[in-house]
Amino acid sequence: MNFIGFPLFVLVVLLFLLSSLRVLREYERGVIFRLGKYYKTKGPGLIIVLPLIDRMERISLRLITMDVPPQDIITRDNVSVKVNAVVYFRVMSPEDAVIKVENYLYATSQLAQTTLRSVLGQAELDELLSEREKINESLQDILDKHTDPWGIKVSTVEIKHVDLPQEMQRAMARQAEAERERRAKVINAEGELQAATRLSQAAEIISRYPSALQLRFLQTLAEVSTENNSTIVFPVPIDILAPFTRQRPESPGERSEERSA
Repeated sequence: MNFIGFPLFVLVVLLFLLSSLRVLREYERGVIFRLGKYYKTKGPGLIIVLPLIDRMERISLRLITMDVPPQDIITRDNVSVKVNAVVYFRVMSPEDAVIKVENYLYATSQLAQTTLRSVLGQAELDELLSEREKINESLQDILDKHTDPWGIKVSTVEIKHVDLPQEMQRAMARQAEAERERRAKVINAEGELQAATRLSQAAEIISRYPSALQLRFLQTLAEVSTENNSTIVFPVPIDILAPFTRQRPESPGERSEERSA
């Protein structure tokens, strides 16, 4: 009996030791409860958990990405929108995440949804569309403050998509079109102003130098003649022909011939 009982005892001991061994990865921690009371947090690597005495909760320390489902939100200016977001957080204190909250993933998800509705309900639609960075920081601060007792650190909150009603999308499209038309008219008016300024400067120069107008007239005629292969009839200013019609001075020989005649 002793010969048979000893191997059986060794087998039981080996099974007990094997069942008490746990391997935790680098990013995992084991929260150990001994006889229902918190004992310690172990890991990573090989740890021993006593069967029937210890109970272990395995907690991951990696960054967790959580999608916040679309929430129906009424903004401060009474516009109904649907907004979804994403939350990035990690467990910093495994024992608090196990002891102080029943299910930290579910609790963080519910807190993110209620915070999203609360914060965005205080903002106007224009702020929601143009100041997302500011709203994201506000959401992150509120979530991080409320999850800190649970041993959770919220690092980032990002609004993913804002779903607007069809009538609001059409109104915003009309507003954008009107804004583009306004900018086009302003640019056109500025161009007219610059052109009028240049023309006034050119008129002032021409008023001081009349020959500049004649040179410009001749240049325009040359351009028209090269572009259109046709006959052009135009009035010639007398001032241009004045040098040709002016009587040249007579020589002494010509005067003597006139006298002899």
